[in-house]
Amino acid sequence: MACSAASTALLSANPGAFSTKAAAPMASISKPFSQTLTIPKSFNGLRRPIQSHAPRSLSLSRGSHSRRSFVVRASSELPLVGNVAPDFEAEAVFDQEFIKVKLSEYIGKKYVILFFYPLDFTFVCPTEITAFSDRHGEFEQLNTEILGVSVDSVFSHLAWVQTDRKSGGLGDLKYPLISDVTKSISKSYGVLIPDQGVALRGLFIIDKEGVIQHSTINNLAIGRSVDETKRTLQALQYVQENPDEVCPAGWKPGEKSMKPDPKLSKEYFSAI
Repeated sequence: MACSAASTALLSANPGAFSTKAAAPMASISKPFSQTLTIPKSFNGLRRPIQSHAPRSLSLSRGSHSRRSFVVRASSELPLVGNVAPDFEAEAVFDQEFIKVKLSEYIGKKYVILFFYPLDFTFVCPTEITAFSDRHGEFEQLNTEILGVSVDSVFSHLAWVQTDRKSGGLGDLKYPLISDVTKSISKSYGVLIPDQGVALRGLFIIDKEGVIQHSTINNLAIGRSVDETKRTLQALQYVQENPDEVCPAGWKPGEKSMKPDPKLSKEYFSAI
C-alpha cells in the first residue's frame, strides 16, 4: 500500500539562528532505486490522544508610547509561532532529480510554506500535494516557495512523482518534496507521532526573516485548504507591510482592515 525505502540522506534539524550565506549549488544523486514497505497497521488515519501540556504564557512587546505592537516573540519552547523556524538541510526530489534543500537559503529572499504529510502512496496526501502544485504560480507571485515533507525516502518520492495521477501518483510537481527519513525535521516542528513514525498534517508559514508566523496541524484523515493557506499568507504580508493595522476574520486583499486601537477600531465596526 505504500512505497518507501531507506535512504542514506543526512538530515539535520537545528533550532538555532539561520545562516544568510548564499545558496550552494544543488547536488544530485544518480542511479535511483525503489523498494517496497508496507504501512504499519497502526497507521489508521487517526492520532491517539496524548497528555496535554500546561499552557505557556506569551507577552506582547510594546512599541512607542502611542502604539502597541501585536507581534508575538515566543520563548524557545512551544508554540513555534513567533520563533525562528528550525533550520534543516535534507535531500529532496524536484524535477525528477535528487537535490539538496536548506531552509536557511530562503531567508531574506522568500516566504516559505512548509507542510508535512504522513506517507507517500496514501490517500489524502496526493490531493493536497497536487493542489499546491497546480497553484504554485499564485504563490510565486507572492514571493513564496512551497516545500513538502514526509518521512519517506527520496526514492519513494521519485517513484510517486513518476506515477500518473490517475493511478494515485503525483506526476511532475512544481516544488521540492523533502525526505525526512531520520524524522528529525518532523520532530523539530512538533508534528511527529512517535508511536506511528509519521507526521501529522502540519503546515507552517515562515516569513522572510525566518520567523514562523502561522501554523496549522490537522489529524491524519483531514486534508488542508490551499485557499485558506493563501489567504493567511496574504494577510500576513499585509500586516507586515502595514504594521499599524490588523486583519479581521476572513480578511482578503482589498477588504477593509482594522486599527488595533479602542477608538480607531470603531471605524471598522461602524462600516460593517
